[in-house]
Amino acid sequence: MNILIAGIGNIFLGDDGFGCEVAQRMTRRQLPQGVRVVDFGIRGLDLSYALVDYGFEAAILVDAARRGDVPGTLYLIEPETHADADSRGQHDLLIAPHEMDAGKVLRAVTAMVGHCERILLVGCEPESFGEDTDELGRIGLSAPVAAAVDKAIALIESLVVQMLRGGAAALGFERSVLATTSVVPRSIG
Repeated sequence: MNILIAGIGNIFLGDDGFGCEVAQRMTRRQLPQGVRVVDFGIRGLDLSYALVDYGFEAAILVDAARRGDVPGTLYLIEPETHADADSRGQHDLLIAPHEMDAGKVLRAVTAMVGHCERILLVGCEPESFGEDTDELGRIGLSAPVAAAVDKAIALIESLVVQMLRGGAAALGFERSVLATTSVVPRSIG
């Protein structure tokens, strides 16, 4: 089974760099055969092509996810991946080469007949994207988000083990059909 772990985010916007930090740390770990970790950063187009062209049966996206909980809270989210791309119009499928909109990426992958059996998002509640400084943005994670990185890695590794044992559909929570921005979170303590 081939599994992609995709770190996404912008390291120049504080906690938005969460997915990038997780991916960078995971590249230094021993991973099972067939598991690939890539720090996509803000390269949504590259992520789209990776999901379409490389035959991944499952993907775990890692990103900051502002949902209103305590900073550093981890979420396991299953985004909708099979929405009717035509219902939003062709303009909604356009992905800028240096922009990351996970919803657009997933709709574009569906429209391009890309298919993963399972796509999950491991999200972390951010404290700040750097908008609280006098400058535009900030490099570095806040303390609560930095503390969540190792917990996220442990969660991702457990998800990978479950997928390898039972296939991409083996995870023990119910799949739901959801709107792109509306997700069913499962908070991880």
